[in-house]
Amino acid sequence: QVQLVESGGGLVQAGGSLRLSCAASGRTFSSYAMGWFRQAPGKEREFLAAISRSGAATTYADSVKGRFTISRDNAKNTVYLQMNSLKPEDTAVYYCAARFTPYNRNTYHTEASDFGSWGQGTQVTVSS
Repeated sequence: QVQLVESGGGLVQAGGSLRLSCAASGRTFSSYAMGWFRQAPGKEREFLAAISRSGAATTYADSVKGRFTISRDNAKNTVYLQMNSLKPEDTAVYYCAARFTPYNRNTYHTEASDFGSWGQGTQVTVSS
């Protein structure tokens, strides 16, 4: 299992931007498809974005499409979530997740149950 640590959360005004990072331990990061999720108080965990292990394939939830961008740097064992045009409803704890995907370079996953490793989360608060 890969260990994941998110960073980059904080307080930002509506319309602002943040970039979240998720650093993974181990030497096989490039074998993992990655995803970002969030969970607001009293709500279900919500899928946001996913990226294949190669980085060539990505997908987004409709709620963040055009505002958020997922990317990865396999040399740095890190996946990113660039968040622009933030809204108060984006306030949540943000989690990255990893799924071991050794055979499919361009496959991504979008269901929380698909992922075996999770970070501890980072809080994002967007003020109006």
